Amino acid sequence: MNDLSSIAPRDKAEILAQALPYIRKFHGKTMVIKYGGNAMTDPALQADFAEDVVLLKLVGMNPVVVHGGGPQIETALNRLGKKGQFIQGMRVTDAETMEVVEWVLAGEVQQDIVGLINQAGGKAVGLTGRDGGLIRAKKLKLLDNKDPNIEHDVGQVGDIVAIDPSVVKALQDDAFIPVISPIGFGENNESYNINADVVASKLATVLQAEKLVLLTNIPGVLDKQGKLLTELTSREIDALIEDGTISGGMLPKLAGAIDAAKSGVNAVHIVDGRVPHAMLLEILTDQAYGTMISSY
Repeated sequence: MNDLSSIAPRDKAEILAQALPYIRKFHGKTMVIKYGGNAMTDPALQADFAEDVVLLKLVGMNPVVVHGGGPQIETALNRLGKKGQFIQGMRVTDAETMEVVEWVLAGEVQQDIVGLINQAGGKAVGLTGRDGGLIRAKKLKLLDNKDPNIEHDVGQVGDIVAIDPSVVKALQDDAFIPVISPIGFGENNESYNINADVVASKLATVLQAEKLVLLTNIPGVLDKQGKLLTELTSREIDALIEDGTISGGMLPKLAGAIDAAKSGVNAVHIVDGRVPHAMLLEILTDQAYGTMISSY
């Protein structure tokens, strides 16, 4: 734990009091949290994340966690002597790779997160898209960036057909914290690997979440000078994509974020998962610790 003994009692009280209007405002509201990147691999940050999620639940919010697991999948494939192959940022997922994805995401990674949240005093429950028919998917059609007549076959990578959130609602209306692996199922019960940002964004929309929080490896959205943009509207983001300020791996992240903001999620936060308790600071204080995207 961080040593907070140097903070004067009065300052501590001020800090706690600052959280009150936010706790009141967001009481009973759903927060979908995408958990990925560095925050997932550093043990101290993992513990901070679990504490933050439990605290949000205890003050009356409904956190729902969607996790990624790219680095862990990569490690497992290397152990099997398989080389990860990517086309336009998408992992090519043949049947053998899909098996690895399932046991890494739904087994190892999900259960680690469930354990950490339980250890921090919460009651986490692990789900995949199969549980309660949560995520129906179909094979993703990946069209070539340069020539839309060319379609790339990326194997068992999925596109979401529908999300049925009833199992999530049943859990979150009780004392439970759902932890969801981004694996969907097709009409013949085949498995699909789905981008976790996409799952989190769609789920936030379907649950009409108050917030979608994306924990990432960057401070947030930066301008051309590398300065953090703390607040953006979806219109401003369109302009930043247009002039090339936003590119690369940020694009799929922001596409989902913008969709969610335009579909009724009140705010989307892109938060630096490398900052201890960044999520708590972003949700419960006046300070900005990332970029907040609003719908208007």
